[in-house]
Amino acid sequence: MARDLFEVSCPCCQTKLKIDPDLEAVISHEEAVKPPAIEDLAAAVQRLKGEAGRRDEAFRKSFEAEKNQGQVLNRKFDELFKKAKENPEFGKKPRDMDLD
Repeated sequence: MARDLFEVSCPCCQTKLKIDPDLEAVISHEEAVKPPAIEDLAAAVQRLKGEAGRRDEAFRKSFEAEKNQGQVLNRKFDELFKKAKENPEFGKKPRDMDLD
């Protein structure tokens, strides 16, 4: 006495399996339809062209920031040096043994 096949869906790939309970075997399977990775080739090409411009812009901003980094560090050093001259205790932290 043959029973009907029952259908199970795979949680990972969404494939539908038809299983015979008497034989305890997969009789057939139907793979889920996967959407294409790229719907419109022209739109994908335009997006890639735009990415080159964004990369160039990010590089240019990074380059400008690095160019000015030396001046920024010199300015910070000069400001801290001026504070240290005004107050000889500036920036000094008490040591643990000095607190006793």
